Amino acid sequence: MPELFAYTDGACSGNPGPGGWGVLLRAMDDDTIVKEKELSGGEGETTNNRMELLAAINALESLARPSTITVVTDSTYVKNGVTGWIFGWKKNGWKTSNKKPVKNVELWQRLDEAQARHKVTWEWVKGHAGHPENERADELARAGMAPFKKKKSA
Repeated sequence: MPELFAYTDGACSGNPGPGGWGVLLRAMDDDTIVKEKELSGGEGETTNNRMELLAAINALESLARPSTITVVTDSTYVKNGVTGWIFGWKKNGWKTSNKKPVKNVELWQRLDEAQARHKVTWEWVKGHAGHPENERADELARAGMAPFKKKKSA
């Protein structure tokens, strides 16, 4: 049975500003790539954190059936949120420890629902550090953002 990996990244030009998300999905058998799929998208006015979340959400929502998958992100926001903070937020009615509403709550709830179908292992990698799959996810995120970037007038 091949191992599944999702390499995810988000990008934003200005924060907030136009943004994009990218996902490299890969099925591996030992060290051999069995199947690969790329996903990307974007929004005209968003934040980097929202794009990082949407990359992870789209990776998990794109899986047709419950799967065992490793999601690799360069976002400590996503990694720490989904493996730690989210448990307190849910217990506190989606409020932070300061009793403030959780930022991007609808995306956190969507991610929580998306991962509930799967057995997910979350891994963090340093961004822009030459990790080939993370670099590809970054390229996909930038491609997803491209249609939303305003053309600069000469």
